[in-house]
Amino acid sequence: MNSIVIVGLQWGDEGKGKIVDYLSENADVVVRFQGGNNAGHTIVIDDEVYKLNLLPSAVLRAGKISIIGNGVALDSHALISEIESLKTRGIDVNPSNLMVSESCPLILSIHKDKEKFFEDLNGNHKIGTTNKGIGPCYEDKVGRRAIRLCDLENTDELNNRVDTLLSYHNAIRQGLGYQVAKKEELLKEVAEIAKKILPYKKPVWQVLNNFVREERKIIFEGAQGTFLDIDHGTYPFVTSSNTVGSQAMTGSGFSSSAHVIGVAKAYTTRVGNGPFPTEQENEVGDSLFAIGKELGTVSNRRRRCGWFDAVLVRQAVQLSGVLSVVLTKLDILDSFDMVKICTGYRYNGEVYDYLPASHSIQKELEPIYEEFFGWKENTQGKKSVGELPVNLIKYVKKIEELIGVPIHLISTSPKREDVIEL
Repeated sequence: MNSIVIVGLQWGDEGKGKIVDYLSENADVVVRFQGGNNAGHTIVIDDEVYKLNLLPSAVLRAGKISIIGNGVALDSHALISEIESLKTRGIDVNPSNLMVSESCPLILSIHKDKEKFFEDLNGNHKIGTTNKGIGPCYEDKVGRRAIRLCDLENTDELNNRVDTLLSYHNAIRQGLGYQVAKKEELLKEVAEIAKKILPYKKPVWQVLNNFVREERKIIFEGAQGTFLDIDHGTYPFVTSSNTVGSQAMTGSGFSSSAHVIGVAKAYTTRVGNGPFPTEQENEVGDSLFAIGKELGTVSNRRRRCGWFDAVLVRQAVQLSGVLSVVLTKLDILDSFDMVKICTGYRYNGEVYDYLPASHSIQKELEPIYEEFFGWKENTQGKKSVGELPVNLIKYVKKIEELIGVPIHLISTSPKREDVIEL
């Protein structure tokens, strides 16, 4: 099988970017299939740190093709800015190595406005969004009023689409007491970017299926994590797209099967609001935050930190049909005397071996833990199984047993080369 899907098994920030970068050495193509520039992938190469938001991680490797699929909400200005930023660092991104689906819905300033308006209206019940307009863009896509990349080529079509879009958004803005958006300003915003973004436009579904016939090796790179999925996550504290493995096909037009790999941290983090059963609002959480440098790549917000939750990860494995797992940031646990794994939840006298869908239950779950001796040894940069402490191996094997699939790779630092095959 020449195709791999990489998904996050927690709430995002699992280290998927590094793993995609690592695996892409032997791939030809990397595809982003959902989300927008609310995602952040950090990759360290020779002590150089690269933070990618929209561009697939393969863009940092010469000779690879990067693709943005139709499932992505596209902020064209953000994409061009990211491309130009990489060019100043010697990374050449051009229409021969980057392709963008002609069907991508475009994020516009009115989407960012709407997201902020409604987040402010939520008062003390904010979702904790990045206010980048991604949710409202997806709303317009589902409402069949979005402006797509292909619309930028036809002036008459674009005019009609803008009229439809503004009739909806201005009704809301007027109702909330905000100034209406002007058509000429929106058209100017689109015109400013059209010439720069249109050269990247392609029928991505066709390109990908041609690659299959040519037996090219393709990696599908997920953004966020399973429990931010709009259907399967901790709703309503979720993102606006599907983050599970099956979305790789829907969000790209790819028609073949793929091997699904899940990525999980050796502990758990979450950015923004919402339930988090194993969160440690104490010295443990503070230590994980400080040692793990847990700041959001996009939001720059402090990530909430807690123990590894095997219940969540097992559920994520099943939701995406994950066949193997990568465990990252094990070195962050090096200094702990004891480490814990959540194996179940208690609520109202009942024990759960899965995460119930109800938000009112999720926020009251009490984790059930198993404790393990730490390894108290510096593992950062280790490159072989033989160098790893016995207690670390025991910890990994217990996680493997609890989640029900093998752990094939572990990561012991942010650097590209620090990956160990088990």
